[in-house]
Amino acid sequence: MFLGEFEHSIDEKGRVAVPARFREELGEGMVLTRGFDLCLQAFPRQVWQQLSQKVSSLSLGSPEARSLRRMLFSNAAEVEVDRQGRILVPQNLREYAGLAEQVVITGMDTYFELWSAERWRAVMDQLDTSGAGIAEQLAALGI
Repeated sequence: MFLGEFEHSIDEKGRVAVPARFREELGEGMVLTRGFDLCLQAFPRQVWQQLSQKVSSLSLGSPEARSLRRMLFSNAAEVEVDRQGRILVPQNLREYAGLAEQVVITGMDTYFELWSAERWRAVMDQLDTSGAGIAEQLAALGI
């Protein structure tokens, strides 16, 4: 389970440390891809396989399904954690997410996200101001 928020530096080669408590969950490596909110999503291989099966089973006749496939698969990269506990984030993904200097890694239960520090602060500011609306949506879902 991936929980918590961690801030790490990204070096000039595009390497960033994965939080120690996340490394055990990664086992055989992971898949890194574009997220939905100008961030990156990192999935352990087993979780990625489950997700990819679900996405691949969607109808090719659906424009939304094709767009989802393009977004997830065309930008995906298999990455390994090195001996120092770092991953190399490909240049195209760094550019998409605006990763430079400081990266915020956030646990999302079955996967984690990588954010530029500035974007993450903006997301958290927005969440702080919309808490009541989120609570209403959760209540409507019975949560």
